[in-house]
Amino acid sequence: RALVRAAGGRGLGLVATGGTGEALAGEALEAHSVAGLTNFPGLRDARDQTLHPGVHGGLLARRDKPDHLEALVEHGLKTIDLLCVNLYPFVATATREGATFDEVIENIDIGGPAMIRAAAKNHDFVTIVVDPKDYKSVLDELASNKGATTLKLRRALAAKAYARTASYDSAIAAWFARQENDTFPERL
Repeated sequence: RALVRAAGGRGLGLVATGGTGEALAGEALEAHSVAGLTNFPGLRDARDQTLHPGVHGGLLARRDKPDHLEALVEHGLKTIDLLCVNLYPFVATATREGATFDEVIENIDIGGPAMIRAAAKNHDFVTIVVDPKDYKSVLDELASNKGATTLKLRRALAAKAYARTASYDSAIAAWFARQENDTFPERL
């Protein structure tokens, strides 16, 4: 919440998914919905709400390529310069006593890793934060760099982001292997 307060205090537009948006509204912090950004409500219990060009176009558009920026304008899209993602708690759910197969499956985050990878790929322009321990360093840089972060920090955060998605996918693969009693999967 400190990161959101600081970003909002700097005049940055905030966009949040359903649960996060509700939590922020409960603390009187204004954030636009993803559906407001994409003009699409999401289907299938909002399982696909962030899998949209309005999100990924904003993350992947290179700010040094006029044609990328023109395409955003043409389609009414905006850049996304800072992305903060806390993935669904797959490991906590998968290791919880009594968790059902369906509960575990529903805690496999799809949009989160996709957004993380898009932001990390475009780290020359986008700051990706996947660990609350990094909020302070991001806030410090925003304060000392007129609302921007340095390439050095963005690269470090991008590396951390890829490690996070690799670890997340590895945990999912290991869980599936255990479900199949596959002690020695083809790939570890």
